[in-house]
Amino acid sequence: MAKWFLEPGHTSAEFCARHMMVTYVRGHFKNVRGSLVFDEKNPASASVEAVIDARGLWTGEPDRDAHLRSADFLDVERHPEIRFHGSVAERPGALDFRVKGDLTIRGVTRPAVLDVHYLGRWTTPWWEGGVDKGPKVRAGFVAETTINRHDFGVSWNNPLDLGGVVVGDDVRITIDAEAILEQE
Repeated sequence: MAKWFLEPGHTSAEFCARHMMVTYVRGHFKNVRGSLVFDEKNPASASVEAVIDARGLWTGEPDRDAHLRSADFLDVERHPEIRFHGSVAERPGALDFRVKGDLTIRGVTRPAVLDVHYLGRWTTPWWEGGVDKGPKVRAGFVAETTINRHDFGVSWNNPLDLGGVVVGDDVRITIDAEAILEQE
């Protein structure tokens, strides 16, 4: 089975949550690391482990970022990482997989299902310190899921007039992953 690592410079996670009942706020995490066991000839036996540095959260608004990092939301001082590990449970299409596993946010672990689309693989150059040390084989994946933030103890909110809330319950998560082949 081929072993890969998630290249943190080209792998990222995005979240999207309803704000003030009228729009969506998106945030990003870089510095996503992890490993992948994946063979194109036997993709049903794939597994993944990913770690997101929650301290690197960025929405473009420094005050909002600080609030989201606080104990009201992610509590990054006590829980600096978001983790997922899982394996392929279903293959609904030739390039699509359903990965079931465990997602940990704020120290709370719950089952989660990622819908993953395989973007393919390519042989590319590999530059380090201005020197081409390649070629390297890269593969791309897009994974998506929706969670209820309350399941992970992320429950801060304020009511609005007429029954609305500041922050919606559902959070869409998208991970764009670039994996580099370590061992065939």
